[in-house]
Amino acid sequence: MNAKLVMFRQDDESREIPLAPGSTTIGRQSECHIRIPLAQVSRRHAEIVVTESTVSLKDLGAANGTLLDDRRISEESPLQPGSRIAIGPVVFFVQINGVPSPVEIERLRVKLSATDEGSGTKLTTSRHVYISDEEIDPIAALEALASSADQTAIGSEEDEIS
Repeated sequence: MNAKLVMFRQDDESREIPLAPGSTTIGRQSECHIRIPLAQVSRRHAEIVVTESTVSLKDLGAANGTLLDDRRISEESPLQPGSRIAIGPVVFFVQINGVPSPVEIERLRVKLSATDEGSGTKLTTSRHVYISDEEIDPIAALEALASSADQTAIGSEEDEIS
């Protein structure tokens, strides 16, 4: 099974994160496969499990929870093509075996952005998402944490798309 997470940057460019067979952890901790060094993200926030026939998402007891298609999950949940995962302020779209296509994912993102604008909220993701095989810039990570703390202190949960 070929599974990917797709996220969008502020300039609307997409970024694909391939998911290897087995378990992929997402969180703030440097040992996580996908690292998001923001205060709203738990050290070990969530886990995605890819098998030959399924892809599933599990919350790892995150304080702020893990959202799947706008619903907080409490147990392992199957992922479908086009599912939307929110971890803190970061939003990922799920692509399985090429479905949905990049064009369809862009349509979903635009539709979601329009819906969120009408509700007064903002579709957000982070400029500080790292994959385990990337070199993390410690200064950028500290800036991300400081930025996150500043946002929490002023009551804002928004972060720029990147």
